[in-house]
Amino acid sequence: MIFDKTHFSEDLIDSKIETGLHIILTTDEDDIRPVYISGNFNDWRTQDKDFMMEKVGVGLYHFKFTHDFNYPETVLYKFTKGDWSEVEIGANGERTENRSTTQRTGIQNEHVFRWRKNWLPFKPNFLPQIQLISDEFEIPQLNTTRKIWALLPHDYDFSTESYPVMYLQDAQNLFNENAEYGNWEIDKKLAVMSEYQVGKIIVIAVEHAEEDRVKEYNVGKTVLGKGKGKKYIDFLVETLKPYVDSNYRTKPERKHTGIGGSSMGALVSIFSGLRYPEVFSKLMIFSPSLWVDPKMKIKNHEDSEDTKIYLYAGGDESETMIEHVQAFKKKIIKNEFVDDKMKINLSINKLGKHNETYWSDEFPKAIEWLFFNTK
Repeated sequence: MIFDKTHFSEDLIDSKIETGLHIILTTDEDDIRPVYISGNFNDWRTQDKDFMMEKVGVGLYHFKFTHDFNYPETVLYKFTKGDWSEVEIGANGERTENRSTTQRTGIQNEHVFRWRKNWLPFKPNFLPQIQLISDEFEIPQLNTTRKIWALLPHDYDFSTESYPVMYLQDAQNLFNENAEYGNWEIDKKLAVMSEYQVGKIIVIAVEHAEEDRVKEYNVGKTVLGKGKGKKYIDFLVETLKPYVDSNYRTKPERKHTGIGGSSMGALVSIFSGLRYPEVFSKLMIFSPSLWVDPKMKIKNHEDSEDTKIYLYAGGDESETMIEHVQAFKKKIIKNEFVDDKMKINLSINKLGKHNETYWSDEFPKAIEWLFFNTK
């Protein structure tokens, strides 16, 4: 039964559903994205399917807590469209405070004026510190140098905390406003994540090798010929990571260390995880160029325990992108690489194109799931 806003009353709730706490949400901006409740009862997870609201009308949603739900003394919560980039905001675009209730039965009526879109607005005072580690960082494995950046939490200098680390490829396209093809805007998205206390992380951004990018991200002998990827991966593990752990307050253990990228950068990140599972436990794989190595071998490894892989593909990238990513996921499972030790999140945007805009949208969802979602 679908209810109209004007007729969705307490009487209808009582006649349709047994007693309990019911959240009724109305919103001025209606679209096809699902609405979730995130709160202190589920560690503020924004993609928790157990707390997805039922759409019962235009701009009208309903959620019922089960009769045996273990309530906090005060229930704190917010509404999102799936992550903090799409959280509720006020009528003038301002951040809203946490909602709360001590009710255990009856109806709690709520209203959302607007939803944050594309991570705007963000607060500049939460932007990460961006430090150039070196514009000529030595890569002895490849007999070359590279520009490498560190993005540190905004309050890094005023804190004694240690942080997990994500190593990302293609730094030129991550936060550079003048990037030729656009950028992921990870600085702005990290700012919003910090503002909403999702979690803090250090990002190490390694620039690609310009004209040698494909060769450097290509591992072994593939359809593109012989690559230098193994030496590049060895550099990340043997040279760069020790430097980062020695010079920044990191959590160096594998359970706090991730690697990721898009396209060829995603491919080399996959191989990094396979080659050094004792180092990387979190892989952020966006639109990977799996066609480069269709016979990729995946082997079991005792250090694969608790590995998490966030796989993303867009339906408007190529005719085979989604097919390749789905086949890759099945190959991992089929080869028992998972063995009940690995978690895989496959995210598909049927309208997604092969560009920075879509990888930008996916970045905060991946970071939250990989590092801060314990479920």
